[in-house]
Amino acid sequence: MNASDIMRGKRTNTTGNIMANKRQRNKQAKQLQMSPTQLLLAKADMQDQAKIKSMVVELALQSQALTKKDIRSWRVAWQQALDVENPNRIPLYSIYTDTDVDLHLTGAIGQRKGMVMKKSFKLVDAKGKENPEATEMLEAEWFKNLIDLALDARYWGHSLIQLGDVAVGYDGKLKYANTQLVPRSHVKPEFGVIVRDPSDEASKGYDYRNSDMAEWCIEAGKPRDLGLFLKLTPQTISKKNMLAFWDQFGEIFGMPVRIGKTNSRDPSEHSKIEKMLNEMGAAAWGLFPEGTEIEIKETARGDAFNVYDKRIDRANSEISKGVLNQTMTIDSGSSLSQSEVHLEVLNNVVNADADFIRDLVNDQLIPRMLRHGFPFKGLRFYWDESIDYTPEQQVAYEGMITDRFEVDPEYFIEKYNIPIIGKKEYTPQMLSRPPFFD
Repeated sequence: MNASDIMRGKRTNTTGNIMANKRQRNKQAKQLQMSPTQLLLAKADMQDQAKIKSMVVELALQSQALTKKDIRSWRVAWQQALDVENPNRIPLYSIYTDTDVDLHLTGAIGQRKGMVMKKSFKLVDAKGKENPEATEMLEAEWFKNLIDLALDARYWGHSLIQLGDVAVGYDGKLKYANTQLVPRSHVKPEFGVIVRDPSDEASKGYDYRNSDMAEWCIEAGKPRDLGLFLKLTPQTISKKNMLAFWDQFGEIFGMPVRIGKTNSRDPSEHSKIEKMLNEMGAAAWGLFPEGTEIEIKETARGDAFNVYDKRIDRANSEISKGVLNQTMTIDSGSSLSQSEVHLEVLNNVVNADADFIRDLVNDQLIPRMLRHGFPFKGLRFYWDESIDYTPEQQVAYEGMITDRFEVDPEYFIEKYNIPIIGKKEYTPQMLSRPPFFD
C-alpha cells in the first residue's frame, strides 16, 4: 500500500466520522423537537414502540350511550367494579355521567372546589422563604386545570392526568403546553395500565406507572376508590324520577278536564266534537251540534307538592351532606350561629382537599418538573395561609406595626408600588411660654 492509498483511507475514515457525528447531532436535535409521546416512542424498542403508540396515540374513543338509569343498574355496575380478578368500571362511569348533570350536585361540587381553587399558594425553600419567580410559573392555566382535574378524583375515584409538551411562554419561562385527562374508560387503575379499547383486558394494556410514560402522568386518587358519586347516585336517580313523576302529574291533573256530552249517535258528529275539544286552547271557542253540553271540570288533587317536592328537597339535602358535610352553606339556614358551625365544617372539608392537592404537587408534580428542566430544586409547594384583611383592617394593622417597630421600606414599595426614597425628618418646633401678663 502506497502513501496515496493510506491518505485516501484516512480521508474515508475522517469523512465517515464526520457523517456519523452529523447524524448523531441531527438525531439529538430531532429528539429536542419531539413531543413527550414521540420521545417515548423513539426510546422504546420496536415491540414497546407499537404498544405505546396504540395505548396513547390511538385510543379508540367511543361515544357514551345515554340510557335510563335506575337503582338496579347502579347496584349491578357497583358489583362489576368490585370484581377482584377483572374489575369493570365502564358501566359505573356511565351512571356517574348521568349523576354529574344534577344541578344541585353541580352547585355543591362547585362550592367545594371553588374554595380550594381560590386559595393562594407559594413555593418555598428549605428555610421557608418564598421563591416568587417559581410561584409565578405555577400561576398558569395548565396548573389550574391540573388542580381541577385532580379534585374530580374525589368524586369519580380516580383521575389520570397527562402533562403536555414542555414549552416556553411569552415571558420566556418554561411551562407545560396543557394538561389533559386520560379518558377514564381507558384506564384500569387497579392494575396501573391504559388500554386501547375500553373492553380490552388489563393484560393488553400499557403500564403507565413503571415505564417511561410515568414521567408524563400524574395519578390522582386511590387505585380501588370509586369516589363520592357512588354514594350520591341513589339520590340523583330518585330525584330525577320524582321530577318525571311530577311532570306526569301536571299533565294529568294540572289542567281542567273538558267533558263533552251529546245526544247524537252519528259517528261524524262525534268526530267533530272530538276535534273541537282537542283544538280548544287560548281564547277557545267551538261550534257544537245541537244537544251538546261542554263541561269544564277542575281537578281536586292538590297534594303533589307534599309528595314530590318534599322528596326532592330531601334528595338535595342528602347530596349537600355528602359533598359538603352540611347543608346551610348552600341551602337556607335558620340562624347565624348554626350557619357559622356549618361553615366551620365546610372549611374542614376544603382543608382536606387542599392537603390532597399539596401532597400531589410535592410528591408527583415537582419531581417530574425537575426532570423536565424546571428550576424547582429544593422547593416545596404550600398554601399561603396569610389572613386577608379589609383595606381598613390593613391600615390599622400596618399602623400598629410601624408605631412600635422599624419596618423595611421595601415592604411598602413592593406592596403599594410607591417610590420611597428615604425617611422623612421632622424638625421640632420650639415652644415659648406665654407671658403671665399682657
